[in-house]
Amino acid sequence: MQTPGTPPPPRDPVDEQPPQEAPDLADTVRQLGQSGRAGLAAANDAAKALRILVSADISLARSAFGRTLAFTGVAIAFGASAWLLLMATVTAVLHEELGWSWGLSLGICAAVSLVATAIGGWMGMRYFEHTRLQATRRQLARLGIGELSGFMPTPGSSASAEAAAEVVTEKSENGEGPPKKGLGIDVTPP
Repeated sequence: MQTPGTPPPPRDPVDEQPPQEAPDLADTVRQLGQSGRAGLAAANDAAKALRILVSADISLARSAFGRTLAFTGVAIAFGASAWLLLMATVTAVLHEELGWSWGLSLGICAAVSLVATAIGGWMGMRYFEHTRLQATRRQLARLGIGELSGFMPTPGSSASAEAAAEVVTEKSENGEGPPKKGLGIDVTPP
């Protein structure tokens, strides 16, 4: 409904185009093949880039590990010499200022050093337990992988892998001996 004197609405150019023919089946298959090859090429490029990244990252980690060891050695050497000098100073102060005998002064410093050594060793052993990858080993065992797989519940089971691991650990601690695998080799408790 137009009023007199108003221009007609613009026509949509899509309506004026003739209908296009459906693409040929051979063209469609050819385009699909090209798309598949392009996808495979992209996946291949991504895999190459990932391999290059991983190898570069491992090379960097290897280099950093060597330098870390070197600087850790330097820190240990200077830390040990500083501790020895500190204990010598404390021994001298105890002898000179407080009038303690040399034997008592040295004994007190030695006792402090032994206590620090014991605490450090105990903490080191506590943290060393984390290197056993206990949670990962339990989950791999539930999937049937690893030396604990015969002692763990199946993946669909509602039983706890941690509880099963505790049973294995308790048996080995109670003198029943650790369970055996393959050729009679002890299973490392989780």
